[in-house]
Amino acid sequence: MVLYVRELEEREQERLERWAQSADDDLCHRAKIILLSAQGYRVPEIGELLGAHPANLRKWIHRFNETSCQGLRTRRSGGAKPRFSEEQKQRIVALARKRPRDLGLTYTSWTLHRLAEQAQERQIVDAISHEYVRQILKAANITYRHATG
Repeated sequence: MVLYVRELEEREQERLERWAQSADDDLCHRAKIILLSAQGYRVPEIGELLGAHPANLRKWIHRFNETSCQGLRTRRSGGAKPRFSEEQKQRIVALARKRPRDLGLTYTSWTLHRLAEQAQERQIVDAISHEYVRQILKAANITYRHATG
């Protein structure tokens, strides 16, 4: 079954258009989801345009359909505490920017798995997954492949 947002009222349309230009990234993103759906875009198309997972898109469309614009606002619970300090993240980024051979390692290039292993061996962190390393590096505009070895 295809999911679309319900027909927008004029005041909702105006508010969503303002929010779509907002400095609040989350609210801007959610407003764009609703506006695209109202224009007839299907969830998979919106996902491609906005780089969002279909399950999240459906959640926001459902919330809007049930509670209007207020459904797009969320109150943060504070969430989990950050896993690593900014210093630890910076040290992982610095490690990734070094050549493995310059550190006395036998390989010539980094993989996410190797970076995770070295972050632990060098006592930057107690434990870290290659996926979390990827997220840290992505935030620093550095990309690595998932290969092991």
